[in-house]
Amino acid sequence: MRIVFDCRYTRIGRHDGISRFTAGLVGALARRHAVTMLISDHRQLELLPDLPWELASPPTSVREPWVARRVNKLKPDIVFTPMQTMGGFGRRYRLVLTVHDLIYYRHPTPPRDLPAFVRGLWRLYHLAWWPQRMLLNRSDAVVTVSETTKQLIEEHHLTRRPVYVVPNAADMPAIPEERATRQAPESKILVYMGSFMPYKNVDTLVRAAGMLPDYQLHLMSRVTPAERDRLAALAPAARLVFHDGATDEDYAETLARATALVTASRDEGFGIPLVESMTLGTPVVVSDIPIFREIGGESALYFPADDADALVARVRHLEQPGVWAQRSAEARREAGRFTWAASAEHLLTVLTATAARSSRRQG
Repeated sequence: MRIVFDCRYTRIGRHDGISRFTAGLVGALARRHAVTMLISDHRQLELLPDLPWELASPPTSVREPWVARRVNKLKPDIVFTPMQTMGGFGRRYRLVLTVHDLIYYRHPTPPRDLPAFVRGLWRLYHLAWWPQRMLLNRSDAVVTVSETTKQLIEEHHLTRRPVYVVPNAADMPAIPEERATRQAPESKILVYMGSFMPYKNVDTLVRAAGMLPDYQLHLMSRVTPAERDRLAALAPAARLVFHDGATDEDYAETLARATALVTASRDEGFGIPLVESMTLGTPVVVSDIPIFREIGGESALYFPADDADALVARVRHLEQPGVWAQRSAEARREAGRFTWAASAEHLLTVLTATAARSSRRQG
C-alpha cells in the first residue's frame, strides 16, 4: 500500500495546531509504514521528519481543486490529508479527509493570515452545512481528532462516509524525575496558550487574574499591540506577562514551573495545550465544555466559561494541602492516553481498512 501524506499545511518556522498534528502523525506513521510526504514549500521540511517528499501547489492556491492531477503521478493507493479541503477532481486514489472541529460554524471569523479571497470563501463556506457535506462525501473516509467532534458530525449528518477518531497528542520534552514527583508548583504562574479570537474568551482569564494579585498570568501566543492594550486595561490589577510568541523551549519551561494551565474557551476541537500541560504534570483549570471533559477527564478542574469568580475559586482550591500534588499525578496519568504512536497505529488501521474496502468494491 503506497501512502501519500499531505503535509502542505505545515507552517514555516513555527508550528500551529494543524502543523503539529501533521508533523507528529506523519513521523509516527512512518515508523510503521513507508510514507511519502506532499509539501508545497521546501522550507516546510525544517519542521518535518526526514522522509521522501514530493512538491505540489499550496493548499490555498486557486489550483487546489485540481491538485489530484499532480498527486495521481505519484500513483498512491491512498492519500491522507489533515484537512477536509484537499482538491479531488480526477483523482485515481483513495482519499481520507480530516475534520478537526466545527467551531467556525458558531464563530465564523476566518484566521487573519489567509489570503483575502480565501477569507471570503471561508465565510461563505460556513454559512451553511451543505458545502461541508459535499466535501466530506467525496472522500472514502473521514478522520476527526475527538469523540466530541465525531458526535457533532453525526448530529448534523455531515457525511455518509465512515468517521474515525485519531486523537491529537503533544510534543513536550521529558521532565527530570525531581519535577515529575514534585508535590507543589514551583511558582505562582498561570499559563494561557492559544489565540486571542473572541471565542477563546481571554477576557475571563484577565478578569480572574485581576482577582489573583499574587499570581502572574502568562499569555504565550503572538498578540497585536491593540489587543495587548485592551486586555491590560480590562483589569489594571492583573499581573499580565505577554510573551508575544514564545519558543517551544520557553513555553515548556514556563508551563513546567506553573501552578496551572488556564483557558476559558467557549469552543474547541481538541485542546492540545491541555495535553501538553498534563504531560508535564501541571494541572489544568479549564472551562466546562464537552471537549475539555473528554481530554481532561477527572484530573482537570472545571468552571463555567464566563465566570471569573469560579476560575479564581478553582485556582485557590489548588492551594489546599495535597490538592496540587494529587491533580498533578492524575494529569500525568490522563495524558498517557494521547501519544503520536497510538494515534499513528490507529490511522494505519484506518488507511489499511479503507484501501481494502475500496479494493473489494472495485473488484
